[in-house]
Amino acid sequence: MTARPIVHDTPPEADADRYEPDPRRWRALSVTLVAGFMSLLDVSIVSVALPTLQRDLGASAAAVQWVVSGYALTFALMLVPAGRLGDALGRRRMFLVGLAGFVLCSAAAGAAPSVGLLIAARLAQGLAAGVLAPQNSGLIQQLFRGGERGRAFGLFGAVVGVSTAVGPIVGGLLLQVADWRWIFYVNVPIGVVAFVLAWRLLPRSGAGGRGHIDVGGVLLLGGGALALLLPLVQAEAGGLSRLWWLFPVGALVMGGFVGWERRVVRRGGEPVFDPRLVTETRGYGLGAALGTVYFVGFSGIWLVFALFFQTGLGLTPLQSGLAVTPFALGSATAAVVAGRLVERVGRLLTVVGLVGVLIGLGATVAVLLLVPADAVPWAVAPALLVGGLGGGFVISPNITMTLRDVPVRMAGAAGGGLQTAQRFGAVIGTAALPGLFYVVLGATAQDYPAAAAAGLVVALAGIAAALVLAVVDLRRTRREEAADREDRDREDHHHEDRDAGHGHGHAAHS
Repeated sequence: MTARPIVHDTPPEADADRYEPDPRRWRALSVTLVAGFMSLLDVSIVSVALPTLQRDLGASAAAVQWVVSGYALTFALMLVPAGRLGDALGRRRMFLVGLAGFVLCSAAAGAAPSVGLLIAARLAQGLAAGVLAPQNSGLIQQLFRGGERGRAFGLFGAVVGVSTAVGPIVGGLLLQVADWRWIFYVNVPIGVVAFVLAWRLLPRSGAGGRGHIDVGGVLLLGGGALALLLPLVQAEAGGLSRLWWLFPVGALVMGGFVGWERRVVRRGGEPVFDPRLVTETRGYGLGAALGTVYFVGFSGIWLVFALFFQTGLGLTPLQSGLAVTPFALGSATAAVVAGRLVERVGRLLTVVGLVGVLIGLGATVAVLLLVPADAVPWAVAPALLVGGLGGGFVISPNITMTLRDVPVRMAGAAGGGLQTAQRFGAVIGTAALPGLFYVVLGATAQDYPAAAAAGLVVALAGIAAALVLAVVDLRRTRREEAADREDRDREDHHHEDRDAGHGHGHAAHS
């Protein structure tokens, strides 16, 4: 049996031919974005409550760190398998399963009487969030086309960017008016309302696969990803020195995963993640790589800011969150605008955005080093606003351009793969940047501005790498467009010469 090529058997154009706009698509999108916002917010919202959690539950620093890192780990592990399940079994079904599990686990986390039960609830909550998240991008691929899809991804990109940026603010507000348990309880009423609306509004169609699940691929991917991520999520507890041997093990298992998936494709099966998404789908591999290196910097800076403002300057969690609000506001505004421009401007939008992020964070480093520490929370606001505006032009356009040539029947797995790449970058960033912060802090006799600046310099390196990838893709796209124009011109000239020849032939005949 021969393998079915994923790009040509069900091209986006064929999907468009069968596309009938769902009159409820925008209302359905709003419900999925609310649920997606909750799941992504829970990656960062808990960080500001860790000192309170540790004190109330009498836990060690290493144990309480699992409340954050355990959620991030299981979230990342579940994305690709859940995306494939959504393609095979229906995105509405998987969205509802994930949302129900997320609400129940949120309630369990809020009620946990011990740190052990809290960690168990957070691990399960991460799995539920991983089921939920890839259905968002899959449903956008399914429900929208053309310019509408760009606007929908613009809103989705705003959710991705803002949920990460406002987590410390929301967490600080909740800790100001209630205890830490409400960081989890707040998901319950919102999630119940979202579940009822999703049940009514989400389309029942959308299962494009055969329903077969590649169990071998799921196990290999899960094992390889776990081996690569576990040392990173345990970095603050000495995971890099204790578990370094898992990196080569993870690389070998991931190599086996790629070989297994290619074998499944050759036999005509349905892989959990089709390798041809990277090798044959235009823009997907480079877009996923860009998202990975960008999230190394984007995700890590929030922990650096929290450490600097709270530990270094003695601000409350709420004050610390408010200090980075300009970035969140700029990111949300720009992401919505970017969704309307991406179809016309394309990859150039990402290039401009990354330049803006580099300028904003570069100016932030200058403020940290040159302005008196007590004035930094105010002086840094304009720089963070510029960085946020640039960031809004990065995430949603990159999602749109990475997924736009993916067939709708593979949208869930492709979206899960892209988000997994971003989670890998986020885990690396949240391990590397705070780690460097502490190293510099110890080497400079507690110079907090210098330590924060060092962490941001690493973030700038990741964002600069993303800019290089964006420029490469922009140049490739322009070469392809120029070649397409030349082909069309040659074809037009050929038709003109043929028509002229027919005209001469008729004249001679007469």
